[in-house]
Amino acid sequence: MTSVSIHGPTGVLLVDGQKVFPIGLSDPPPHDALAPSGQHAFQELANAGATMIRTGTPDWEPGRINHQIAAEKAIQDSAAAHGLHCWMRLGPVANLPGAAANAQLLTKIVGAFKDHPALCAYKGIDEPRNPFRGANWIRPAGLVKALTRIKALDPAHPLVIIQAPRGPVSQLVDYRPAFDVTGVDIFPVAYPPGLHCDNGNTDISVVGDMTDKMKEASGGKPVWMTLQIAWSGTALSKDAPNIVPRFPSLPQERFMAYQAIVHGARGLVFFGGHLTEVCTPDDAKAGWNWTFWRQVLRPVIHELSSSDLQPALLAPDSKIPVKVKLHTSGATDIELVVRRAGAFLYVIAVKRGGSPALVDFVGLPPVAKGEVLFEYVQRPLPPPPLPNRQIPRPVKIAAGGFRDWFSAHDAHVYRFTLA
Repeated sequence: MTSVSIHGPTGVLLVDGQKVFPIGLSDPPPHDALAPSGQHAFQELANAGATMIRTGTPDWEPGRINHQIAAEKAIQDSAAAHGLHCWMRLGPVANLPGAAANAQLLTKIVGAFKDHPALCAYKGIDEPRNPFRGANWIRPAGLVKALTRIKALDPAHPLVIIQAPRGPVSQLVDYRPAFDVTGVDIFPVAYPPGLHCDNGNTDISVVGDMTDKMKEASGGKPVWMTLQIAWSGTALSKDAPNIVPRFPSLPQERFMAYQAIVHGARGLVFFGGHLTEVCTPDDAKAGWNWTFWRQVLRPVIHELSSSDLQPALLAPDSKIPVKVKLHTSGATDIELVVRRAGAFLYVIAVKRGGSPALVDFVGLPPVAKGEVLFEYVQRPLPPPPLPNRQIPRPVKIAAGGFRDWFSAHDAHVYRFTLA
């Protein structure tokens, strides 16, 4: 059994005592598939740095429950064999408004998986307060009862509820007793943009707005953000035959991931690789969007999971008062978070939009040197002649600050060695 809890000072997961920033795929490739590289699909994900996959089913049924449990066990067995954990959907059984059938199913499902080494967390009712549910929105009381039942059966795994990116915070507050972790799915890249959200921001910077919203709604509990590969607004269907498929670019996906982190996300999930109706023919045959993985998502996950960045993702926010002021003319829209981990100070900064700007950062403590992670320069070594070495771009520090360029949706990760 894997024991999972919440690390109080940060909100990241504690998996068998080790801090983990969850990086998930929802839904993953088929559990018996091969990646185009020739290795097992789950191994491809794990090698890139993914830690978690969403599994389970949205329609557990009494008449099929034994078959469904067997199918889920096969997936979780494969995940465990390849170093991944599972975020298992409970679907409607995670609502106990008084239905005896749900209680019986919930007991059976939790009993079947609570000791499985791959299980990381449960996924409760999806988007219970989505305004599109109309009068059929899911009341919190039944979800609170379900969480109480789950904790009695399995206190070693948290439950996560993801909300829709619509409606006011006031509608979400009553759900606080119903989850251990909450979050929202937000998919801003579509034609026209902004279809998924109702806050008026049609730019991809809406990710930061939604992270702030869920932090307020959470009451201090951790927030995971579900970001876009594809979704119903970019996938053709019989109900929406005129949709034009659209995917985030690598710079967009990278910005959205880092902006969510800057605003306080303590886990990221990427949704839509399984929507094969907008995949290439080869990917559709393989059952997953390996083209998007190769071109966009794998590079982003590789950064997020790197040993250089992970200490920052696992550290609490620092109170060191690093601030920005615009060096060039115009309004600044730089957002940042400061984290300290061991001998390093990290400043993760993003620019919401606007025009290119030269930005001054001030308020650094004494530091010996600084560098920009994942941005490289070539520097020749002194004689005798040797091949050039690739090093992170250095930061010139003066009077407790530094200066750097940002364009719209840039994300820079600064790491400073403390003096």
